[in-house]
Amino acid sequence: MAKSTFETATSSSGSGCIEPYDEKPAAPQNLARRVLDSFKRNPDVHITQKGQVGANGQVFDLESAAQNTAESPLARKLKGRHLQMIAIGGSIGTLLAYLPAPGGNTDRSVGTGLFVGSGKALQQGGPASLLIAFSLIGAMLFCTVQALGEMAVLLPVAGSFSAYSTRFLDPAWGFAMGWNYAMQWLIVLPLEIVAAAITIEYWDSPISPAVWVTIFLIAIISINLVGVQGYGEAEFVFSMIKVIAVIGFIVLGIILNVGGGRNAEYIGGRYWSSPGAFNNGWKGLCSVFVIAAFAFAGTELVGLAAAETTNPRKSLPTAVKQVFWRICLFYIVSLTLVGLLVPYTDSRLIGQSSSDAKASPFVIAIKNAGIVGLDSVMNVVIMISVLSVGNSAVYGSSRTLAALAEQGQAPKFLAYIDRRGRPLKAIGVASVVGLLAYLAASSKVNDVFAWLQALSGLSSIFTWGSICLAHIRFRRAWRIQGHSLSELAFRSQAGVIGSWIGFLFNVFVLVAQFWTALSPVKPQHGPAISGASRHLRSFFQAYLAAPFVLMCYIGYKILYRTPVMRCRDMDLKTGVRELNLSELLAEEELERAAWPKWKKGYKFLC
Repeated sequence: MAKSTFETATSSSGSGCIEPYDEKPAAPQNLARRVLDSFKRNPDVHITQKGQVGANGQVFDLESAAQNTAESPLARKLKGRHLQMIAIGGSIGTLLAYLPAPGGNTDRSVGTGLFVGSGKALQQGGPASLLIAFSLIGAMLFCTVQALGEMAVLLPVAGSFSAYSTRFLDPAWGFAMGWNYAMQWLIVLPLEIVAAAITIEYWDSPISPAVWVTIFLIAIISINLVGVQGYGEAEFVFSMIKVIAVIGFIVLGIILNVGGGRNAEYIGGRYWSSPGAFNNGWKGLCSVFVIAAFAFAGTELVGLAAAETTNPRKSLPTAVKQVFWRICLFYIVSLTLVGLLVPYTDSRLIGQSSSDAKASPFVIAIKNAGIVGLDSVMNVVIMISVLSVGNSAVYGSSRTLAALAEQGQAPKFLAYIDRRGRPLKAIGVASVVGLLAYLAASSKVNDVFAWLQALSGLSSIFTWGSICLAHIRFRRAWRIQGHSLSELAFRSQAGVIGSWIGFLFNVFVLVAQFWTALSPVKPQHGPAISGASRHLRSFFQAYLAAPFVLMCYIGYKILYRTPVMRCRDMDLKTGVRELNLSELLAEEELERAAWPKWKKGYKFLC
């Protein structure tokens, strides 16, 4: 049975218990005792029991699952500046790791989507394909994040998009999406730690990679054990560094292109003519679509963080709106300059050989200009970006696992949330998986990580497609149940049409990945993939996530007989944090009416 309004309000701030007036306040405890007590289980944790029959007669109890994610005792300490930087951090630098290399081998092509992954995209498709693919994927992601923002502002529940899939699509699909997303981040953690250790080799460090793995792993786990505020502050600092680096590169790139470098040589659009704007034709463009999709992975974390935000109704719309400008500035502008400064035939680009895994087109452009020392600075930024993704990996996987457990879709122990709102046991699981990073010293590291990456390679595509489809279904249910759009605290600027565009474009990326997995782009250097066994291996390393998601969905569907949700039966109330939303929206409408035109325009865009 749902808690009363007053009980819900008290549970969000602490234990949810109301002390009688005749009791004396407890004596203050010393610091050591408070620290120890903070690790104890939060009494407000609720878990949907597996096999429990709900009010609708089904084995999976939808009502209980929705209630538990809505009342999750995760700490609500993230502020607006944290959310904005989490969105930035997600859109600058994410995993592009261990992609199949020419000849069936697996290069250590580990790094970040913008700083390093763009090199492989440039090499495979050329500068024009790079711009076209990243622009279209950016537009798709804008629609997706807008849809996510609309649902997350209204329903800032634990688990976010996997919980929306459970509530608006099918509990079985929510189960599949939850484990799909958790697996993505669980696997990303050791990959990114290894990537950070490999980045150190840029300076020919004599120290063993295992030492760096230990240092980075301890740092990432420690940040997440501090709590959500520690994660937010760390991402704030990491993202600030990345933003400064990208802006600095844009300014430097313009100067170098017009002949302001050490060689005083005007470059202009020379590399668009020779070697050319496109490489590998249509197949090259499709392969860049896939790389661009992977590069943007992590932007959706802003929706996952909504459940731990002090005031999502105020903070989320700003963070969501600014995604468009970040895509334009950080991706489109910087990648335009990369295409002007580095030819796609440069043998140092990522994907050419495993020895160049620590390089990036940003570093190559600086080295080509003959600027001493700045390439090392950019490599430091790449390392920080990698660690930022590792930090987000622990956060994303632990929150998703805890939300799954609260819904009865994961082992119960993962729902353990302490009194400071930390999902300790889920963080512990992520940390244990992070120990796989020590395989960096093994001769089998390439094979192990290639197959691990294969499990999560398409994770973001499924996640984004599910967000768009859930939003389409949510809007339909909102209308059928008698609500109007004016009742929403935030409306997607792209609307339902944008969600359809986002959903169909995600389907297109899945088709493009299927084609490029069956028939990979022919490498410029080295032999092409030959032989049935190598082709089969290459295909499954690129597409293994699809059968994994289908197995999760079909297995759960058969086991729990979950229904496809009907619009009239969808729960649109449980989890709404603002109980007097209509009054608040009316007050804000009056406030906006008094704004000058410039402020109205600014708030619409940002």
